[in-house]
Amino acid sequence: MSKMKNKTLPLLLLLAGLATASQAQTLRWAAAGDVLTLDPFAQNETLTNTINGQIHEFLATRDQNLNLAPQLATEWKQTGPLKWVFKLRPGVKFHDGRPFTADDVIFSVNRAKQPSSQVAVYANALGEPRKVDDLTVEFTLKEVNPIFLQHVTTIYIMSKGWAEEHKATKTQDFSAKEESYAAFHANGTGPFMLESRTADSKTVLKRNPNYWGRIEGNLQQVVYTPIKSEATRTAALVSGEVDFVLDPSPRDLDRLSHTPGVKIVNGPENRIIFIGLDQGRDQLLYSDVKGKNPFKDVRVRRALYQSIDIETIKTKLMNGQSAPTGAVVPSPLGDYNDAEIEKRLPFDLEAAKKLLAEAGYPAGFGFTLDCTNDRYVNDERICVTLAAQWAKAGLKVKVNAQPKALTFNKLEQLDTSAYMFGWGGSITDAEPIFTTHYRNRGAKGQGEYNRGNFKDDELDALVVASSKEADPKKREALVKKAFLREQEQVHYIPLHRQFIPWAARSNVSVVHRPDNWLELRWVSVGPAK
Repeated sequence: MSKMKNKTLPLLLLLAGLATASQAQTLRWAAAGDVLTLDPFAQNETLTNTINGQIHEFLATRDQNLNLAPQLATEWKQTGPLKWVFKLRPGVKFHDGRPFTADDVIFSVNRAKQPSSQVAVYANALGEPRKVDDLTVEFTLKEVNPIFLQHVTTIYIMSKGWAEEHKATKTQDFSAKEESYAAFHANGTGPFMLESRTADSKTVLKRNPNYWGRIEGNLQQVVYTPIKSEATRTAALVSGEVDFVLDPSPRDLDRLSHTPGVKIVNGPENRIIFIGLDQGRDQLLYSDVKGKNPFKDVRVRRALYQSIDIETIKTKLMNGQSAPTGAVVPSPLGDYNDAEIEKRLPFDLEAAKKLLAEAGYPAGFGFTLDCTNDRYVNDERICVTLAAQWAKAGLKVKVNAQPKALTFNKLEQLDTSAYMFGWGGSITDAEPIFTTHYRNRGAKGQGEYNRGNFKDDELDALVVASSKEADPKKREALVKKAFLREQEQVHYIPLHRQFIPWAARSNVSVVHRPDNWLELRWVSVGPAK
């Protein structure tokens, strides 16, 4: 018995050591909301894209500094004003073992163009793909696209054979609450594979043992858990139940930075937070105004803007973790750092009241503000604060705060009178937000996110012209004119660009990108400290 104990003890120690090592290579992370869908084209939302982006890949991607880098394409060249040729990476296989070829690229681009796709506007901007051979694809554009390569980084590549086998050739219609095989299953070429998913509970990924590229980090498994409550997320990090929190509460940052075993990784995000207003209907929904729509009057829109004390929101609510701006664009690079475009309308409550009176609402009016409560930093609190500030101008605002899945579905149906929204990502150019938000709503995805349904032909024409102008100086002038037109008409009310602090256990190493993208192949988890 004594000899058996002596033999068993080293084995138990070895198993314990392996268990510890295995645990050290698992990242348990959390954020407020859940992944909306695993169909990579059905929703264009950062957390959803981030999870899908570990499974699927692009032809070209972003490096740690957001510079373009090869991924499933090894090289590309422009062979004419309207033609691009991509050489594909040989030897790449999807997670189920199918080889990656030009057929998958063509299938994915065309699938992303479907009406139910939330990235159709980007896919359409790529033109028509054509197979030259198994590892060569040519794109033919209908018109000049000055940011063609940046649009390439928005379309994931799916397996044509897998989609056909599982009847997933059609992009899930998320707004119609459609369920599909691709919404719950995935088969990409990326560094991580889907192990399991339970909606609103847990998504588990595992390392792809046959990944074609280099995985710099040491993760073998990744467990994502949505935790809506800020206090619960913070407590889970402090206790060590999770290793990383993507969206810690700004109010907890100081405490977390002084908590043993925890660290803050901070930086600004390429994301603008703003208010949209219904300017399409003749009678405003969810309002006490009958027979007309106050938001069709630019004086009312300006009054709402000038009733906002943005500095109080920055200092009191955001704890300084925001950059107020007058430009509805994720990065100041998008407006060429133009001071006039960045400048906000002044906070002036008396001027706001005067504008409302001139528009025929001296006593104000009531409406509902739709808002997420699990998407942006302090989203519900910002909406509640805005309602309180607008009340000083006589406006009676009801805040309807819901999880993003419900709010986004509501907005897609244009079932709103006013809403808070955010827009960002890796592209710093104005084009993505111009085409999706500034244009009149129409076919092929243009104006898809113009959820206020305003129609401004002058603004639309400026955006169209800037989108196909190849001369940089002429394009800059058109872009600035578009921004000035939007500011004049106040189709959107800008708030701020949010900062995006991450919180992690001190043994977790991550790379903070300004597009709030957690790239798991760069993450390492060391021994607990």
